[in-house]
Amino acid sequence: MRLIFEIEYHTLWGEQLAVVLGQRRVALEYTRNDLWQGTAEIRNLEQLRSYRYVVERDGRIIRTEWHAHSLRLPPEFPPRTALRIRDRWQELRPDAAFYSTAFTHGIFGRAACTDTRDETSAPAGIGVRPTQASVWLWVVEPAIHSDETLALASQALDNWQRIVPLDDIDFPVWGCACSLPAGCEYKLLIADRATLRPLQWEEGDNRRWEEPVAEGEIRLDASLVARFPERRWRSAGTAIPVFSLRSAESFGVGEFLDLKLLVDWAAATHQRVIQVLPVNDTSMTGTWEDSYPYNANSSFALHPQFLRLTEAGVVEDDAYRRLRDELNALPEVDYERVNRTKQRLLREAFARNAAYTASRPDYQAFLAENRSWLLPYAAYCTLRDEHHTADFTQWGDLSRYNQKRVEAYCLQRRDEVAYHCYVQFYLHLQLSEVRRYAHSRGVVLKGDLPIGVSRTSADAWQSPHLFHLDSQAGAPPDAFSTEGQNWGFPTYDWERMARDHYAWWQARLRKMAEYFDAYRIDHILGFFRIWEIPSEAIHGLLGHFNPALPYPAEELQRMGFDLTKGLYTTPPLDDATLGEIFGPLVDTFRRRCLQQGRLREEFATQRRAAEQLPGDDPETVRLREGLMTLLDDVLFVEDPRRKGYFHPRIDGRRTRSWQRLPEWQQESFNRLHNDFFYRRHNLFWKESAMRKLPVLLTATDMLACGEDLGMIPDCVPETMRTLQILSLEVQRMPKTMGETFADPSRYPYLSVCTTSTHDMNPLRAWWEEDRQLSTRFFREVLHADGDVPQSCEPWICQRIISMHLASPSMFAILPLQDWLAMDETLRAPDPHRERINIPAIPRYQWRYRMHLCLERLLAAVDFNTTLCDMITLNGRR
Repeated sequence: MRLIFEIEYHTLWGEQLAVVLGQRRVALEYTRNDLWQGTAEIRNLEQLRSYRYVVERDGRIIRTEWHAHSLRLPPEFPPRTALRIRDRWQELRPDAAFYSTAFTHGIFGRAACTDTRDETSAPAGIGVRPTQASVWLWVVEPAIHSDETLALASQALDNWQRIVPLDDIDFPVWGCACSLPAGCEYKLLIADRATLRPLQWEEGDNRRWEEPVAEGEIRLDASLVARFPERRWRSAGTAIPVFSLRSAESFGVGEFLDLKLLVDWAAATHQRVIQVLPVNDTSMTGTWEDSYPYNANSSFALHPQFLRLTEAGVVEDDAYRRLRDELNALPEVDYERVNRTKQRLLREAFARNAAYTASRPDYQAFLAENRSWLLPYAAYCTLRDEHHTADFTQWGDLSRYNQKRVEAYCLQRRDEVAYHCYVQFYLHLQLSEVRRYAHSRGVVLKGDLPIGVSRTSADAWQSPHLFHLDSQAGAPPDAFSTEGQNWGFPTYDWERMARDHYAWWQARLRKMAEYFDAYRIDHILGFFRIWEIPSEAIHGLLGHFNPALPYPAEELQRMGFDLTKGLYTTPPLDDATLGEIFGPLVDTFRRRCLQQGRLREEFATQRRAAEQLPGDDPETVRLREGLMTLLDDVLFVEDPRRKGYFHPRIDGRRTRSWQRLPEWQQESFNRLHNDFFYRRHNLFWKESAMRKLPVLLTATDMLACGEDLGMIPDCVPETMRTLQILSLEVQRMPKTMGETFADPSRYPYLSVCTTSTHDMNPLRAWWEEDRQLSTRFFREVLHADGDVPQSCEPWICQRIISMHLASPSMFAILPLQDWLAMDETLRAPDPHRERINIPAIPRYQWRYRMHLCLERLLAAVDFNTTLCDMITLNGRR
């Protein structure tokens, strides 16, 4: 088939346009009036399923389209006919969110809609077979609900009275084969899908039908842009970790297939989104410490704990049912027992069913499609168990990943490797089944993309060159932790990642897109800059931003800080400081930790001090914590990769070193501190993010939402607005300086608002944790009179939730705990057992589980009706 591509695009001198179809490049030629043309011969119509136009200069691509084009030609298309495709450049659209699969496959998806139109009612010349028409209209328009249709009307069709629906079989692409009289006028409109009653006409002048095409050609006009006013759409959803779900069929922990019951509840209450925490495998130690969902051993593998055993070959006999009921009766997840038991049962099932599973064509396809990460992951798990450690530096000859040696090892341990592939296959089947089921109910799954990767993960083992394994990622001090957070993850070598166009990130996101249609970018600030902490530090206070523009020592000297003798970069050891920190143990400290007026080597870093002072007796704890405080007490931190360059220590004004400075020097430090953290890097960090984020965002069609809480530089909201990444809005974490509580009525439209996050207390426990704060909320936000209730009563929760549902935010996604808090009969007996995580505790056990089962929630008719009414009355659908 001969294709003729046409596109109107204004280029600069020396620039060239081309179209890329898979691995094939077709150069275009400039004709006239910014119109470019090119021809290509194709044999397979599938080549048109995804193609992009690019701008080139000196043989290099300097610009590419944000969205790919997609054309699905009918099989009966005459192969000897030339097809002239008139396109338009696909820029980032103002309503880009609606082009994500969250809408095209889920919320506005056509999977569950029933078309009641009479196919014989289309007049001659419209909706005819492609072989009978000379022109096709091809319009991309996603913001049309499943009970609506895009349609066409013309003066040639009963003088605008006949409404002709376009075909949405490839939604959000709408198509229509046409043969209207040349020169007639027409317009697009949105109509009721069942009755074709017009709902909204496009704005502007009537369109005019072009002259007939050349003999032997069919013209496909894909350049039309529907001219409808902005259609704002808002919905509600629920956030809950998968491990927290409880059903009659689950096995002591929430499972993927439990999500189908949650989908049913969401659909019954007019919710559209289910948001979960990361679901990747975290199995490394075999203890409860593996419960931390942001510390995965693979960015691609799913966690075996989420598998429904009976759907993976485990026999449901009496012994199984007794064990299931016993584990399900526990108030919280017994992480270790559940996973040990599941693994035992799965290995027994694998022994029975391995041969059958291996013979399945879909299993063989799964292996082929995922081989690049699946075999290294399976080898990693096998080596972890063999050496009883996930620390791959302890794996002898396989400490360093080598593809040929790993493949040879997989052959030697083929049964064990096959077991891990077997488990991943059934996890894939079950989560894929949930996604399809959710789409059938108009619901989408929203996943979570962790910013960090474990330093003992399969990713770090297989691709160590992508990471700075000598550093730790974390967060600067905030409301969650005055000492900052140290997550322990290695930081990324972004320069190395850029060499292959961030291929690891793209692969990671494409795998995620197999299961999710939206995702939360955990700590989106990490794509602008990450808080990097030296490997020998424990507290986050000694970190620095990377990338950053540290001050050279000469510049600091001109500001009054001479660092040549270690002053300001080493902790003060004067009597007053030591007395304040160590009190009655100051002599013990001097005797054990000092030598010739300096810290001994074994106590010179926080990591070494912690190793030298283990134990929980009061004296040891006081010495250890005192040393941590002392080592934090510096004003500047040297950059680990640029010697002689220094970062001001964050919150340096809280140090004793700063307090002992003369006033002029304090003011000098304050000026450089404020400049460094709030002004110096704004453009620099924006450029850093704009090199990475567009590549990631265009890797899939998922809807991106950013977790943009904490210490936010001005470039972050600006960049997120430019890229149309939805922000996160939390009433208790206002983004406007001087506010105690944010006003939901002022939230931006492109946002997700919520009452609580997994790092915070849900509403009821928060109400009781700070009486002064909840009293202010009662008076200033709720504008309520009388005594402040001791507990967050159902009517208070309902008022707070109503504020969020009424907000302009595109999505109001609330924790399940807060939804249930509105109902006296459904809320948990003890609100303090509903918290999921405490960020200030690095090794926290993530074990929260619903106190009631999903079956009971589905049967709560009165509550569900109330919730449905609240969502609908607030304009969410």
